Amino acid sequence: MSRIDEAEDTPAILGGHPACPDGPPEWPINDPGVAEAVRQALADGSWGRYHGPWCPKLTELLAGFQQCEHVLLCSSGTSAVELALRGCRVEPGDEVVLAAYDYRANFRNVLCLGAIPVLIDIDADTQQMDTRLLEGAITHRTKAVITSHLHGGVVAMPKISEIARSRNVLVIEDACQATGATVFGRRAGMWGDVGVISFGGSKLLTAGRGGAVFGDSAQIMQRIKLHAFRGNDAYPLSELQAAVLIPQLRQLDERNTLRSQNVERLTGAQVLPRGLTPFRIPSDDSHSAWYKLGIVYDSEVFGGMSRLQWTKSMRAEGVAFDPGLRALHRIHSRSRFRAAGELPVADIADERIVMLHHPVLLRGADEMQQIRIACERIRRSSAEIRNRIEDPLAEDQTLVQPGGSTHRENPNHGLWSEV
Repeated sequence: MSRIDEAEDTPAILGGHPACPDGPPEWPINDPGVAEAVRQALADGSWGRYHGPWCPKLTELLAGFQQCEHVLLCSSGTSAVELALRGCRVEPGDEVVLAAYDYRANFRNVLCLGAIPVLIDIDADTQQMDTRLLEGAITHRTKAVITSHLHGGVVAMPKISEIARSRNVLVIEDACQATGATVFGRRAGMWGDVGVISFGGSKLLTAGRGGAVFGDSAQIMQRIKLHAFRGNDAYPLSELQAAVLIPQLRQLDERNTLRSQNVERLTGAQVLPRGLTPFRIPSDDSHSAWYKLGIVYDSEVFGGMSRLQWTKSMRAEGVAFDPGLRALHRIHSRSRFRAAGELPVADIADERIVMLHHPVLLRGADEMQQIRIACERIRRSSAEIRNRIEDPLAEDQTLVQPGGSTHRENPNHGLWSEV
């Protein structure tokens, strides 16, 4: 794209033309394979049956894709984590270790079983669970560890597995944001004693809702089945959902490769503007699936603009950036968890992580250049934006206090995606 002139250099939030005037791409995309699967399911009536060909076929394909012995389809990624916890025999009074920066449903699943979440800090470079802190968090009450690959990041799973095995603790590997990723040479989810993925409406494989639990442990999977099957399936994925997932799964590796190429265009030789630092991937044999592109935002480089002012400005440009997750210790009462040490990096992540939603990463190189242009024009006008545009933090966002007060989400958070 040619150099923009002075008029075009005005950020959209200040009245200029958006860098991406068509806005973020729709998700899910218009997929002929999905349309054909729906047509077939309608034609043979399998869309409305308890038992049909699609769930068994999807189970078979996922087992081959993950290179695992057992796959159980279920109703959501959240239910997949709950089932994994039950399969690991987590009971009231047990402890489960999580990163302090993680998806809150994982924390609440632990509470749902009467267990105690134990939070440890994250690594400042990878923004994932800090493996150096894991062993010190494990006690005689620890039953499991939940590790999540978040925002395009990769957890150092070999070290997690080594520590957990030495302490007789089971590992639940949450690959809901990393379906199809390679983690230290293995498919995401295959380092854990049990892995989980999600088919939620914003995910790389989407059926609106749904998930799967998988792994090689016959004992864990048998315990899950005993809990889930009660004359019928208490956590079902429908035949129609399975039908639309099959063609997506067959294209996932190809689409993940395209997403990776576009992330390289954004973060590689032509680096993003200063103040936007991508997460470090910890090994050469790890390759993200890029459900999100996670970035650490430095307000000082952008003239003191708050993170929410910056994401609001990027959304005005038509680029689907959102604030990251809330750190778990900052949205829950201290009485509901144990913190294994201080959590300073998670505090920073709570305030500074932003994330780009994945549909744009299936576009071409021109769209990646438009994102660069949007970032640069906002940086150049950051002082004016900071002074003229109200900080969305004032729009009714209440933060939790150490004693455990209420928390209310900002209404602009997650405009285009569920995190």
